[in-house]
Amino acid sequence: MTELFDVAAIGNAIVDVIAPADEDFISAEGLARGAMTLVDQARGSELYARMAPGVETSGGSAANTVAGLASLGARTAFLGKVANDQLGEVFAHDLRAIGVHFPSLPLQDGPATARCLVNVTPDGQRTMCTYLGASVEFTDADIDPAVIEAAQIVYLEGYLFDAEPARKAFAKAAGLARASGRQIALTLSDGFVVERHRAALLGFISAQVDILFANEAEALALFETEDLAVAVDGLRARTRLSAVTRSEKGSLLIGDGEVASILAWPVEKIVDTTGAGDQYAAGVMYGLAAGRPLEVCGHLGALAAAEVISHYGPRPQVSLRALADREGL
Repeated sequence: MTELFDVAAIGNAIVDVIAPADEDFISAEGLARGAMTLVDQARGSELYARMAPGVETSGGSAANTVAGLASLGARTAFLGKVANDQLGEVFAHDLRAIGVHFPSLPLQDGPATARCLVNVTPDGQRTMCTYLGASVEFTDADIDPAVIEAAQIVYLEGYLFDAEPARKAFAKAAGLARASGRQIALTLSDGFVVERHRAALLGFISAQVDILFANEAEALALFETEDLAVAVDGLRARTRLSAVTRSEKGSLLIGDGEVASILAWPVEKIVDTTGAGDQYAAGVMYGLAAGRPLEVCGHLGALAAAEVISHYGPRPQVSLRALADREGL
């Protein structure tokens, strides 16, 4: 089948509310600094009312990644669930406006469109509280076989492992992708996701995943070790390619018998780290889809991550394609 998309992603469809916060606010609210915590609708409304004025923008990890891919010029699709409400319309419009194919039908009855409350401290660290709402209503019935079978890479968001119906959707997507000779990529998303679903994730990675994205903490948690070399060996044994991001230490690309060490792209000032891993994945997968050398893929990821942490919000504010061209990538 002809490839219509470089990457098709499956993930939580979320609208982000991003606001500045000081350490006292994080402590007073009892938030897990630098992590993502799931909340119910009541807690989400309570926290939102106490946050500083912020910016509302369509988000969700995998959706942010396809936005980055679109900014690089890739052909992209996204599958995820929103409600038939105002935020759902905003989310769909934002994706389609940047050229992302978004065929998913909105939920007519049930919970509201998901939202993530992001409090950003002066050091750029983000602390997230997420009400998943309609996003967890995504099931295997929402998998569009035509989209999966037409994508060079099928990218799965680890956050969806929190919902059993979504795990079934993963299995269906993986089966379709494998039968069509497509590559399957997975992002671990968060250390708490790894802690909750380690056994299921390891089984899925070993059986289905070609390309894995993780930050250093997630990789260590996956293999219950404090030794990065042990985690690297574990990833090498289970995937064709793994990418491990290490903040200011750069990243590692592990595959094909080599480990490429990629330097972090210089940033004048870190404003907000929201979306850094998502954009890194966008750069790497863009390079892979275009057949670029491994190190170039890593540099594209580092460049995309550097752009997004230089401003508030999880998606590029300038053309990543123009930035890459300027840097000879």
